[in-house]
Amino acid sequence: MRKKQAAIIALTCGIAIFILKLSAFFVSNSIALLSDALESIINILASGMMFVSISISEKDPDQSHNYGHQKIEDISCLLEGVLIIIAALFIIITAFERLSDVGYLLQLNLGIVISVFATSLNLAVSLLLLNTAKKTGSNALEGDSKHLMADVLSSIGVWAGLIIGQIIGLDYMDSLLAFVAAIFIVKMGVGLVWKSSHSLMDQSCSDEEKIISDILKQHDYRFIDFHNLKTRRSGSIVFAELHLSVASSLSVKEAHDLNDHLEADIKAVCPNINLTIHVEPS
Repeated sequence: MRKKQAAIIALTCGIAIFILKLSAFFVSNSIALLSDALESIINILASGMMFVSISISEKDPDQSHNYGHQKIEDISCLLEGVLIIIAALFIIITAFERLSDVGYLLQLNLGIVISVFATSLNLAVSLLLLNTAKKTGSNALEGDSKHLMADVLSSIGVWAGLIIGQIIGLDYMDSLLAFVAAIFIVKMGVGLVWKSSHSLMDQSCSDEEKIISDILKQHDYRFIDFHNLKTRRSGSIVFAELHLSVASSLSVKEAHDLNDHLEADIKAVCPNINLTIHVEPS
């Protein structure tokens, strides 16, 4: 599945999920379910932002953006992480306020059933986005997938709290479990911010560097050595460059053919790599 198709599915389902969760609040009058529904608004905004970022990232390089527009995916992933953290803080605040608010629940069981259906849809979309992200290397899709997964965990915490609270008569149980869920959600958000920040700061790609080094070592009888290997990630594209020292007796055509051969071998393993090899006589 293409990245843009996955983004459209996420946005469409996000709107449907919000309507379902809002319905769950109306029939139950549960503040916990209301906070769960309001968090879905952030999901809709995040999915919309992801769709825009993917649309921009797929544009071809132009005169103003020689290396393409893929960095917008990393920016989207960063903002996704921030939104996840904000959503978690909102859950904490709402749960704290609910500690002193009891005896207001209406058709709680029906509200939970509606919420379970909405969250099942949320989980399916999250797994779809994660699978597409792994295939395409899209940080934006991964960010939205983890955002939706955080929403799923939050919803489960809400259900558990409401159900356990009803069974044992502890009205504050849902708030306590919401706090725990929020901690895990914050951790997920911080992880996205950390990962996207490294990408935006052009952190080297150790996995790709190892692959390049291993392939070059398989052909080391054809050149003297290689050095100055540098890599950085931009969205789903990895940019790599290196210097290749060859014998001074090598003709320009032979050096060019060697360059093409090495590039082909590396791209066969890493198809999303943009490789530049600087050949120098030694």
